[in-house]
Parts: sequence; C-alpha cells; structure tokens
Amino acid sequence: MLETLMETTPLLLAGVFFFGLLVGSFLNVVILRVPPLLEHDWRCQCQELLEIKGAEEVRPPGIVMARSHCPKCGHGIRPWENIPLLSYLMLAGKCAACKAPISIRYPLVELITAVLFVVTIWHFGPNLQGLTALLLTALLIAMAGIDIDHQLLPDNMTLPLMWAGILASFWSIHTDLASSVTGAIAGYLALWSIYHLFRLLTGKEGMGYGDFKLLAALGAWMGWQMLPLIILLSSVVGAIVGLTLMGLGKMNRDKPMPFGPFIAGAGWIALIWGESIIDQYTRSGSFG
Repeated sequence: MLETLMETTPLLLAGVFFFGLLVGSFLNVVILRVPPLLEHDWRCQCQELLEIKGAEEVRPPGIVMARSHCPKCGHGIRPWENIPLLSYLMLAGKCAACKAPISIRYPLVELITAVLFVVTIWHFGPNLQGLTALLLTALLIAMAGIDIDHQLLPDNMTLPLMWAGILASFWSIHTDLASSVTGAIAGYLALWSIYHLFRLLTGKEGMGYGDFKLLAALGAWMGWQMLPLIILLSSVVGAIVGLTLMGLGKMNRDKPMPFGPFIAGAGWIALIWGESIIDQYTRSGSFG
C-alpha cells in the first residue's frame, strides 16, 4: 500500500495535502497556546525570583491534551467540528453553539500548510530531505503566526530549530557541516550588527533578538550561502508591505512590525528555489 502510494504521484501528493491539513490544524493550536504558556512561566519565574507570594495562577491549557473550545461561549469543540478545513465550511465559519464567527485564520493556516507541504514534497520527493523540509516548513509557519500575534519568536522554537539544522548537516541532508555552522554564526551576527547599527543611528530598536536566532536557524539548515538571498527577500518584501500598510493607514509609523514572518517566508522560498535563484543570477552576470 505504502509503496503504491509513493510510486503514484497524484496519490502521494493527495496524501501529503491531507497530512498538511492535519498538521496545519495542530499548528493553529501551537500558535494559540504557546505564548500564554510562556507568559505564565515567565510570571512564575519572576515571582519566585523576587520572592513575591500571591495566589497561584492557573496554568493555561497545554498544547496536546487540553480540548479546544470556543473562546466566546466556552463550547467544547467536538471531533466532527474539528475536521481541518471541512468543518469550517460545514459550520459556515460560525460556532455550532453560539454562532460567533470563527476566525478565517484557522482554515487559512491549514490550507497554507497543506499547499506548502505539497510543494515541498513535489520538490524534494518522499525522502529524508523531503521529511526534514516538512519539519522546517511547519515550524516556520508556527513561528510566523506567533510573531504576527505577539511579536515574539520563542527561544524554545528557534534554538532547537537551529540545533536540528546543525545535526542534519552531519549527514549533509541540506548542506554540509562547515556551511551549517558558518551559516548559524553568520545569520545571527548579520542581524545583530544591523540591529545595533540602527539603534546607534536612530536610538530605536528595529527588530528583536528572536529575529537573529531565526536567521541563525535558517543559516544552520541551508548554509551561509543562502543568507544574502534570505536577507534581501525578507527586507524588500517587509519594506513593501510596511510602506503599503502605512499608505493605506493600516499601520502607524511608530508601531513596530514583526519581521519574523518575512524571514520565515524568505527562508522557505530559499529552501525550495534558493539554488535556482542564485544560479540564475550567477548565469545572468548579476553577481559580476
């Protein structure tokens, strides 16, 4: 059965699409629940450090075991109301109990995950490269979502991702060990340098340390050779989106805009098409 599925491209991609929907549903839970869990742990650590005694806080729901519910009425989501993409369509985008609107972001994350998974397997194939690329893709989607909501790139996601990239390089899955380690160092230092130069010139902080760690993780996965492309793509797209939002009056000039989603998006593009883009520029003489 498995061999037939892997040998038949349409069946394989259909299976990957369905699997991507399931992973996307789980990523919605990660995006929603990781920040409150982190904030709870930080508050507890601060109270312990400062020796502040107060009422013990109730820990927010965990990622795996806690049942999903409607944030408006508390209605527990039943299994048939939690089918990726399909349940949203059947419920017409509304809670089954109170009819409160369900955010369009939930099916969008599921659909985006499924599509990116299909493209990833189409590019790499059902092999070790493809499987590790799926892991990277899923984590990039989760971190982009968290950064959009909270302007936060958690260390418990960026740092394990970086070490996973270095570990994968021992077998040269996406790059060799030397390029991976150099990429992790260069990725961190590149944005670290830009951050401090910007702060020196303007007195403002242009990005967070999580952005440094995310770029370091991408450097570890793909090698230092991809870093110029990732930085260029994320900066150009980020600038265009920022200027567009300000022009439309959707964002204040003084309001910080999360940069992590642009780094994540540029990193995924580099993962899939980076070599082709660099090769095309090299052949056209754009690099001299």
